[in-house]
Amino acid sequence: MATALARFSELFRGTGIRQIRLVCGVILFAYVVSHFLNHALGNISVEAMQAGVYYHVLFWQFLPVTIAFYTAALVHAGLGVFALYQRRQFRWKTVEPLQLVLGLSIPALVMAHLIGVRLAETLYGHEKLYPQELYLFFVASSARLWQMTILLVVAWVHGCIGLYFWLRMKPFFQRAAPWLLSAAVLIPTLAMLGIYQGGRSVAADSDDADWRAANLTQRQVGTVAQEHTLARITGGLTFGYLGLLGIVLLARGVRGLRERRGGMIALSYGNGKTVRVPKGLSVLEASLRHNVPHASVCGGRARCSTCRIRVIGDHGVLPEPSQREAFVLARVGTTDPSIRLACQLRPTCDLSFFQLFTPHTTASTEGSGPARIGQERYLVSLFVDMRGSTQLAEKRLPFDTVFIVNRFLGAVSQAVIENGGQPNQFVGDGMLALFGLSANPQTACRQALRAAGSIASHVDELNELLSHDLRQPIRFGIGIHGGEVIIGDIGYRDHIVFTALGDAVNVAARLQDMTKTLACEAIASDEVRLTAGLAEDALPQQEVAIRGRDEPMTVRVITDARQLAGLVDRDERAAA
Repeated sequence: MATALARFSELFRGTGIRQIRLVCGVILFAYVVSHFLNHALGNISVEAMQAGVYYHVLFWQFLPVTIAFYTAALVHAGLGVFALYQRRQFRWKTVEPLQLVLGLSIPALVMAHLIGVRLAETLYGHEKLYPQELYLFFVASSARLWQMTILLVVAWVHGCIGLYFWLRMKPFFQRAAPWLLSAAVLIPTLAMLGIYQGGRSVAADSDDADWRAANLTQRQVGTVAQEHTLARITGGLTFGYLGLLGIVLLARGVRGLRERRGGMIALSYGNGKTVRVPKGLSVLEASLRHNVPHASVCGGRARCSTCRIRVIGDHGVLPEPSQREAFVLARVGTTDPSIRLACQLRPTCDLSFFQLFTPHTTASTEGSGPARIGQERYLVSLFVDMRGSTQLAEKRLPFDTVFIVNRFLGAVSQAVIENGGQPNQFVGDGMLALFGLSANPQTACRQALRAAGSIASHVDELNELLSHDLRQPIRFGIGIHGGEVIIGDIGYRDHIVFTALGDAVNVAARLQDMTKTLACEAIASDEVRLTAGLAEDALPQQEVAIRGRDEPMTVRVITDARQLAGLVDRDERAAA
């Protein structure tokens, strides 16, 4: 119970306006998808559209769903207008202001359709369904058809942009992107084709007097007077909404004037660069306004921490972090009050700081896809180190030493690749390999264990090949551990590498060092054994102390790494 309350409290602390807007947007997008799929039935027949809309209405007019839908619509629209007022800097990527403009245009475009269908039903009892709507679009007024087409495109593009910004940093996005793109293209295309096909059918049927008598009754489409009343309501609400947007723009101008009169503050970047901005701008907005490069993977949405800055001097005069900022900083383990998010900090006095991430890193990651920017995921780290390389170097020519070390690392890398891993970092005569970049945790653990056995076999072959040139066979140590790590591009300018950071990587390195004292070839954490699904008695167990950890850790000691591949295969056959 206490754990559940703690998780709920952490979730609440991480919830801000953007998260509320996201949830509301997902609800509205689900409605749009449902509506589009119903339109797509027009490619079959108008009768299919009629049958589909029955289930569509049955779900969306179920009272709890209706309340959630209209609440989401009002909140999302209200927060969109508030975002127009709140945002002080529009010099982001083109797609972001485009999303805002499209979102703000939707209420004006949907007003006529919403009033013509829902309000007409409430006020006059109209029963406008697909035959009546398609008749109005394709026979009575082609202007309505164009307005509806524009609405469909605008709503769909706005929703897709929002989903992209939300999902692009998720671990699965890279694999799901082709399927999502296909759906993003096919669904609206089929929907508009369905409307066209249904409209053609209705236009042809409308020449029949019996069809008109059955589908264009006063109960279904109303009277001319009722249409005029609905049109006046539509016009009034549309002008009211446009007036609201005008008031917001006027309020932005008044705020900007007051800020300028209230004084300017100086932001010093710690590298000699200083800019003067009005009070109220966030540090990131100030950077964008003055074309100062500033790292920000999420675009100022407080979904990442790449815009972090360290404040120089007294940080006690700064505004307190918002709930969302505090949540993000806690997620990255930052407790230093001098470290803040540039996208959230709005200083009211002069400020000196320096950036913790160089903008060059962000520029590199943006072109590399979602898997290249910082993200958390479960990986298995395998550290392998060549023993005795120092003595080898003392007794050989430099070229010979480099040749042998390269042959060793080549044999190790081949074993890693053969078993689904990725050689990641080479440090001297050692290497870090990662498993799980494209596999689930259980498969990754099994791949790492198999790779350790393959490394032993490959090194045996190398020893045999170099037996005439080695006084002693090459020996090695392997450490394997799995857990949540942060992966991304790390480095500076032209020296950027993709790697993993986290406690799991450090533990794997410690276990590799420990093979020296325990006189074994490999040590795997019990976490790896358990996740791989190996039996409890499959490998010898031992409690060891890990530097940097208070509690001892259970590990599995492997004297002969060659047994691992057969052990994993045997366990898989037994499980099957």
